[in-house]
Amino acid sequence: MAQTSKGILGNVSGTVGTVVGAKWRGKSYLRSKPDIKKSGKKSDRQLIQQAKFALANNLSQGMKELLDIGFKTTATGLTGKNKALSHMLKKAITGTYPDLQIAYNRVMVSKGTLLNAFDAKASVAVKEAIQFTWTDNSTVSNTNETDVVLMAAYCPDFNCTVFRTGNNRKTANDTLQMPGFTGKLVHTWVTFITEDGEDIATSLYTGEVIIT
Repeated sequence: MAQTSKGILGNVSGTVGTVVGAKWRGKSYLRSKPDIKKSGKKSDRQLIQQAKFALANNLSQGMKELLDIGFKTTATGLTGKNKALSHMLKKAITGTYPDLQIAYNRVMVSKGTLLNAFDAKASVAVKEAIQFTWTDNSTVSNTNETDVVLMAAYCPDFNCTVFRTGNNRKTANDTLQMPGFTGKLVHTWVTFITEDGEDIATSLYTGEVIIT
């Protein structure tokens, strides 16, 4: 830093080229202008990761309440949404940038150690509702006939999820009402929760349906 007293330019204030002039305690000073690093253009890798994150984050935001329930027992130190988001980024984004898509059959809405149902299916049987069916396997492994089904449907057009708990495992069927979704395509999942709520099954993707 250089100090000036009048000089050929007189007292300098402000920026002149690469030099900055200022006053302190009645004395004038010259100092070099600090280097400012310009942010460079993002790499292809950064752009791809940014696009993947935006896609997965949008989906997980639309499923937030469901994911907080579905990952409650396994999201140690994380929210259910963030745990699911991490899985989506690793497993559920397909395609080549910029044409990236969600592979809904790879999306998990719950994760746990409880055995899920066998042969679970979703279909449209009545107006504005989804019929879920499964094979009762309440005598297998760690299952119980009192395990409660959790049915879920996600609508990409609305970026929202409809879900609820319902019948016991032994009933082998239940219905999820979908008022206001007529004509919309939705993706569906089934999982089960123990009666005490302490464990949950890893979800099963039961396909896409169009609400009638």
